[in-house]
Amino acid sequence: MPKVTFEKFTTISREKIFDIATDFESFETIIPQFFPSIRVISVRPKTTLVEEHMLIAGKELVVMARHEIEKPAIHETFIVGGDAKGTHITEEYLESSNGTRIILTVEFKVKGSLKFHVLLNKRKIENEFSRMMDELILFAES
Repeated sequence: MPKVTFEKFTTISREKIFDIATDFESFETIIPQFFPSIRVISVRPKTTLVEEHMLIAGKELVVMARHEIEKPAIHETFIVGGDAKGTHITEEYLESSNGTRIILTVEFKVKGSLKFHVLLNKRKIENEFSRMMDELILFAES
């Protein structure tokens, strides 16, 4: 799947939305429709290793994700193991005069029989990543 970029906006401060988007342990509560199970494996000052069960376009993916954080501007996710190994997601948080602009770039990769599913549901998968960020923003704004 080629690289896809989305741009989102929220009236929430950059620090607040960044903190919510990088609080992985809360995803089971905040967005369980996408992350039914999260287990933090290792935490270092700027890197967190997380086992994630993701639901994307009706398929459950089990992945090991390395999250690299440059607070409060950049959050990069590298899928280092599992069903979507090789996937790279970048979230860039930019301050604006009336909130925060978020640029989300996804280079989604899967292996095995999931490749066929991704090809058939490419648009739906793209929309799922966009909806994930929409849900996090909605939670932050409530």
